Amino acid sequence: MDLDALLLHYFDTDDLDTLDDAAIEAGRERVAIAFGTERDAGRRFALWILLHALGSAPDPETAFKDPKDRKAAEDYAWAAGRIGRT
Repeated sequence: MDLDALLLHYFDTDDLDTLDDAAIEAGRERVAIAFGTERDAGRRFALWILLHALGSAPDPETAFKDPKDRKAAEDYAWAAGRIGRT
């Protein structure tokens, strides 16, 4: 999935800096609903990454039943945390 396409779909813009808090919260809620209802593993993972970037991703252990998906989410969260510290 393309990040710009996700942002346009859920936030009506590809630049979150142009949104106020209410618009970001509304978009975040739409992403969370989509994550909860998505059945395709790849799309679901992409939505989780977007939620993670927004600071509202559920814990990988509760978000993913499949051990491979869970491990991938844990690895992503670890790597994203390392990038944020540099």
